[in-house]
Amino acid sequence: MRAAVYTRYGPPEVIQIQDVDKPASGPTEVLIRIHATTLCPADWRYRKADPTFCRLFSGLFRPTKIRILGMEFAGTVESVGESVTRFRIGDPVFGSTGFFKMGAHAEYVCLPENGIVAIKPTNMPFEEAAAVLYGGVAALYFLRKAEIKPGQNVLIYGASGSVGVFAVQLAKLFGARVTGVCSTRNLDLVRSLGADEVIDYTRDDFSKSGHIYDVVFDAVGKSGYRRALKSLKRGGFYVRVGGSGGLSSILVSILAGWWVSLTGAASLVGGVAAGGREGQLFLRDLIEAGKIRTVIDKCYPLEQIVEAHRYVEAGHKRGNVVIVV
Repeated sequence: MRAAVYTRYGPPEVIQIQDVDKPASGPTEVLIRIHATTLCPADWRYRKADPTFCRLFSGLFRPTKIRILGMEFAGTVESVGESVTRFRIGDPVFGSTGFFKMGAHAEYVCLPENGIVAIKPTNMPFEEAAAVLYGGVAALYFLRKAEIKPGQNVLIYGASGSVGVFAVQLAKLFGARVTGVCSTRNLDLVRSLGADEVIDYTRDDFSKSGHIYDVVFDAVGKSGYRRALKSLKRGGFYVRVGGSGGLSSILVSILAGWWVSLTGAASLVGGVAAGGREGQLFLRDLIEAGKIRTVIDKCYPLEQIVEAHRYVEAGHKRGNVVIVV
């Protein structure tokens, strides 16, 4: 099968399309023919080893444990193991391989029957269904961790990204008043997702508006502790998704978070999102009810995945970038 493979860390050009062995489903596994996948921030961070701790999961000096990137996908069931009961050959499915496995930038992927895989939403094509889980599960998990309640004021920084577009929609569904922060070209998009107010970060600093929020949800890890705490009520939730840099910057961020929590200035929420399977089904129900949607910026064929890496790494995508396999 064809797959996008990388054997060293570096720029987008380290990704190459190669022929690799096609996986085979075991007794409790399903083999899925991938029709669409996405290129999310985790992919280019693994490829660059940024932050540096990515090497712990992929390989210290070069990628050895993870050589095919890609977390989320949509496709059809190609074959099932003899003990599988949830799926049949031909079923349209969507799912995620997970941050620590990857492997979806390929023609086929094999997953356990009880993994994060389910029948795709009936009202979504494969390209849209592939772009649900990375951003949707993260937004859902972290909003729940922040104990979001009806009537709260929530600021979402990076509201037009893959996590942000779902965070805006879910926060509104949970009854919050939402302020989205994004660039000029994405103001109308964030409004269309339900934001009550939008702030153009290229013109205005949200921390100077004088508004105080119950939750500051940083979907891109760029708001900064000082600005976030200035706009957050004491003891409110500061959600920080993502981050980059070397070991020193990571340690500084950890120490700052520890100090913020210790002093009671804020309750810090971060880490890796959990509850993928339950979240997947919750999101599918909302999608089929017409309550949330995904946002697709661009689609690239698998053969142009290097160009897709360049675009996503530049940091200006809106919603999701889809790879059509």
